[in-house]
Amino acid sequence: MLRTWRQRVTATDLVVWGIGLAILSLVIYGSFITLRSGKYTLENWFDLSIRGLAQGGVYALIAMGYTLVYGILKMINFAHSEVFMSGPFTAVFLAQYLDKVGLMDRSPFLYVLFLAILSMSVSLTVAVLLERVAYRPLRGAPRLVPLITAIGASFFLQYTFRGFYGSGVQGYPLPNIFSQHIPLGTFRIFVTQLVVIVAAFLMMLILFAIVQYTKIGKAMRAVSEDKEVAALMGIDVDRVIVFTFMLGGASAGAAGILYAIIFPVVNFFMGFTPGIKAFTAAVLGGIGSVPGAFVGGVLLGLIESIGPNLFLDGLGIPAPYQLKDAIAFAILVFILIFRPTGILGERMAQAKA
Repeated sequence: MLRTWRQRVTATDLVVWGIGLAILSLVIYGSFITLRSGKYTLENWFDLSIRGLAQGGVYALIAMGYTLVYGILKMINFAHSEVFMSGPFTAVFLAQYLDKVGLMDRSPFLYVLFLAILSMSVSLTVAVLLERVAYRPLRGAPRLVPLITAIGASFFLQYTFRGFYGSGVQGYPLPNIFSQHIPLGTFRIFVTQLVVIVAAFLMMLILFAIVQYTKIGKAMRAVSEDKEVAALMGIDVDRVIVFTFMLGGASAGAAGILYAIIFPVVNFFMGFTPGIKAFTAAVLGGIGSVPGAFVGGVLLGLIESIGPNLFLDGLGIPAPYQLKDAIAFAILVFILIFRPTGILGERMAQAKA
């Protein structure tokens, strides 16, 4: 047994495990020092957790697009971050108009509903055009070709929307009610956070129900398993793939509005960082798994919100929250190294030697 272990474990594996163990030790030590110092109260941790749940819900909705497309086409749609950007960047002009005519504060629910409908429609349209123009002609090509095409499409969409709407930052007007908070004993939760958490959770339930319990969802799972056999069974593969992109696009558009509620500014480059983090969430949960996208998004949001203060403050690092992106990307690297299938992903078959 020891001989077999020595044959399978290389020096590179030992170095990687050593680095991982060192980082884990620093995380545990930093967390212990932070908690022992009592610098943060229970209310502070609650606020950070709520913020993490709100961000995690947005990441989960974006991650759904990565997961659905990967499940059907076995490719990473890196242009999905621009699908996410296109909706809220278009809807901001409607938001400014509705603010000007007074609908925003008079009827906040209708205001958000109108923005969500427009954002989802634009993102859905961009996603379908992306599939039809960029991906369908390359469906039988090696995997590297669609991947490179996706990166090119991402840049094309960025600068197309920059040409349409300009390179400046546009501000989202928000109803006054969104700046209020709801007291929960000694804790509190802002209306903005509550809206985002509830809306993201409901969207995830709807998407999960569509994939698991509808006829088109069953067709999506069949195409994901085997396109050729699904076609022989009478399933219109092209229609299923288009619907998959529609579903991912609509999810990204909804996520865009929720993201704009949390961070009320948009520009042509706004999709890059959330898109990469959503990809991290999809990998963390298990890319190709719908529940995994939700679990990965929520976990990433919580770690990104709580982690800098919990892990780094005790190590004496100044302004630890500025390193939240580094924590997210470090998670991506270690997940790919130690568990590339993610938390809920399927076990990858290993070829026997």
